This record gives sequence, structure tokens and C-alpha cells, in this order.
Amino acid sequence: MILDLPHRLIVLRHGETDWNVAGRLQGHIDIALNPKGEAQAEACGRILGRILGREPARLGAFDYVSSPLVRARRTMELARGALGLEPLTYRLDDRLMELSFGAWEGMTWPQVQAHSPHMAAAREADKWSLQPPDGESYAMLCARIRPWLETLEQDTIAVAHGGVARCLMHLVGGAAQERAPTLDIWQGRVLVFGRGAYRWV
Repeated sequence: MILDLPHRLIVLRHGETDWNVAGRLQGHIDIALNPKGEAQAEACGRILGRILGREPARLGAFDYVSSPLVRARRTMELARGALGLEPLTYRLDDRLMELSFGAWEGMTWPQVQAHSPHMAAAREADKWSLQPPDGESYAMLCARIRPWLETLEQDTIAVAHGGVARCLMHLVGGAAQERAPTLDIWQGRVLVFGRGAYRWV
């Protein structure tokens, strides 16, 4: 069932990291942005400026909240700076942390396949429900995020991660749960939710 949010929700995925480039599963490991990622974060701020305008009163009507992981925080700070806002004025919420890959964090997918071939094959067959060792399934991640959505009290700009964005595309945007874990999630673009749908800008 799609959550009908009474407020506007705009989501940024953090910018690129060296682990993104290498194809490593980051999960909860705290990896910094690389220079391209920093440029992507600033580009997101400029996109927000085109969408929302730059009037302080309008920008001030939004709540700004980020995952506590450094790649998300830095993205928020650079985006806010590009908007002309004080970079450090935003909140953190642990519920926006990335999907935990548990024992697989730091590995590439080929390494996971070599290390745990049967479990890797099971996850390829059912990304929604399969829980990596000591990690989370997408179903578990959505259960973590849903209470956050239900507490939103105003229009919100959030910086989070690919897995979080996919869950939001299911919970708020109407993507089917079997499709949501495979949806493309972009860096350097902005995800806008509204009326049971989503669009990339």
C-alpha cells in the first residue's frame, strides 16, 4: 500500500565514492566522497535551486535531514552550500542509513559470488527478502524507513543512499516490491516524490 504523504519529499543519493567506482558493497561502512562525488553533490544543490528557487523563506520551509554516514553528510553540506544555505544546518537520522550488507560489506559482487555462491544466487532470485549474513533484506530496510516517513511534519529534503531510495520508490512512489530492488538510482540527480509517483530531475 502506497503511503500518501501530506508533505513534499525530495531525496538525494550521496555522491560517488571510490567504493562505488570499484563496485564494493558499502552498506554501513563510512566511505568518503571522491572528487566526482563532491561535484555531483554541488550539482544536486543547483538542481534544487532550479526546482525550488532561491528565496530564503521558501528554502527555509523545508526540513533538511541526512543519513549519518559521512558520504551522505558531505553531500548534504555541499548541496546546501550550492543553494546558498549554511552548510551545517541540518538533522541526522539513523533510519536513513544504507541497507546493511553485513558480512559482505567491502566485497565486490563477484567476490560475494565466489565466497557464498548459494546465498548469492538466492539473493539474485529474491533481492526483496534475502538477508545477507548479519545484514538486512530490502523488506527489513523498508520496515526501518516506514516509521521515519510517518513522522514527517513538513516538506523535507533528505540525503540518503541507493537502497533507501529504492525503498522510498516502493513505499511512496508505487514501485512493486519485486521490482524496487533493481531500479536504477542516480548520483548527481534529484528524486522528487508526489501523488504516489516519483520522477528524476
